[in-house]
Amino acid sequence: MASKSSQKPKWQHIGVLSKQQILATRGTRMLGRVMLALLGVFIIVLFLPWRQTIPGRGTVTALRPEDRPQTVQNQIGGRIEHWAVREGEKVEKGDTILIISETSQSYFDPELPLRLREQLTAKEGNEGAASQKMEATAAQMRALTKGLRIQLSAAQNKVTQAENVVSIDSADLIAVKRFFEISKSRLARYEAGYLNGLFSLTDIESRRLKLQEDNAKVVSQQNKLSNSIQSLLNARIELDNIRAEYDQALAKAQSEMSSALSSKVSAQGEIAKLRNEISNTDIRRGLYVVRAPQTGFVVKTLKAGIGENIKEGESIATLQPEAPLIAAEIYVDAMDVPLILMNSDVRLQFEGWPSVQFSGWPSVAVGTFAGKVSVIDLVSSTTGKYRLLIKPTDPVPVKDQPWPKQLRQGSGVYGRVILRSVPVWYEIWRQLNGFPPSLEAEPAVQVGAK
Repeated sequence: MASKSSQKPKWQHIGVLSKQQILATRGTRMLGRVMLALLGVFIIVLFLPWRQTIPGRGTVTALRPEDRPQTVQNQIGGRIEHWAVREGEKVEKGDTILIISETSQSYFDPELPLRLREQLTAKEGNEGAASQKMEATAAQMRALTKGLRIQLSAAQNKVTQAENVVSIDSADLIAVKRFFEISKSRLARYEAGYLNGLFSLTDIESRRLKLQEDNAKVVSQQNKLSNSIQSLLNARIELDNIRAEYDQALAKAQSEMSSALSSKVSAQGEIAKLRNEISNTDIRRGLYVVRAPQTGFVVKTLKAGIGENIKEGESIATLQPEAPLIAAEIYVDAMDVPLILMNSDVRLQFEGWPSVQFSGWPSVAVGTFAGKVSVIDLVSSTTGKYRLLIKPTDPVPVKDQPWPKQLRQGSGVYGRVILRSVPVWYEIWRQLNGFPPSLEAEPAVQVGAK
C-alpha cells in the first residue's frame, strides 16, 4: 500500500517536466533581451559626447610674485634686543618687527657721527689751504711772466745795440783797410819815382810812416770789431740766461701748483670718503630696526630669543602678504602642453572642499571651481612637466561659485584643462592607443603671461 501511494501518476511527471522546460526557455529569452538592451545602451553611450580633459596636480599659489610668502631679512649683522611681533600677527608696511644692536667694533662709539664731522671739517680746512696755495702760486707765475717780459725787452735791446755796434765797426774796418791799400799803392809809386829821381828820400819816409799808421788803424779797428762781436755774443748769452732762469722759476712754480692741486684733490677725495662714511653711519643706525616691507601676516619667526647674534642678510621671519591674488599652480605632461591654449577653461578641485567630478562631463561636477589658463611656462620643471598658472574666471559663471576665501597658499589642488568634445567611442579608442587629446579647432594664441 505504501509503495503504491508514493508513486505519482504518469501525467503528473509529464507536467513537471514541461514546466521546467518552459522556465528554462523563458530565462534564456529574458537574458538575451537584457543583453540586447545593454548592448543598445552601450552603443548609445558610445555615441554620447565626451569632453576631453588634461589632468594636472599642483598647489595653490599667488598670481603676482609680490603676493607670495617672503622672508624678511636684516641688512646688517647685529644682536637681537627686542621682538616687536608675534607669529600670526598682522603688520602694516613699515611696522617694527625686530630691534637689533651693534656688534661691529667700528661702530661702537656713540659719538661716531660727531667725530666724523670733526674730521670732515679738518679736511675741508686742508682743501681751503690748498686752494689758497694754488691762488698764490698762480699770482707768482703771473708776476714771473710780467718780469720776464721786462727783462727780455731790455736784453733784446742790448742785443740789438750790440748788433748795431758790430755793423758800424765792420764798416769802419772796411774803410780803414781801403786807406791802408791806398797808402800801400802810393808808397810803391813813390819808391819807383825815387829811383827815377822824381821824389826825395824824405818823401819816401813820410809815405812809409803813413803806411804804418794806416796799418795800425786796421789792427785797431779789427780789435774793436772783435770786441763788438764779443759784446753781441755776451748780450745774446744774457738773453738766453734770462729765458733759462724764467723757465726754471716757472717750472718750480708749476711744481708747487701741481703739489697744491694734488693736496686739494687728495683732500677732496678724503672729504668725499668721510661724507660717504657719515651717510653710511646714519643709514646703518636706521637699520637697527627691521621693518615690514609690506602689509601682511607674520607666519613664522626664524630666529628665537634675546641676545642671539644674527649675520648680515640672514632671514629672520616669514611674511605672508595681505589679500594676495590667488592662483592655482598645476603641472601637466609635456605631451599635452601643445594642446593647451591661453584662457582655456579649467575645472579645479581644492583639498579640503568635497567635490565630485566626472572627467568627460564637467557640467555635472559638484564642488569644483572654474578657472582660466593665465600662464604656460616656456621651459619644463626639474621633473620634466610644464607648469600652468590658473586664475579665477572673471566674471564668475552663473552656475559656479567664486573661489573660497579660505584658500591657503601651498594647499593641494587637482585640475582638469577642458578641451574639445568627442564621442565616447573615440575617447576609448584614444585611451587604448595612448594618443594625446585632440586639438581644439581654434586659432593659436601666443603662449605667455597676460
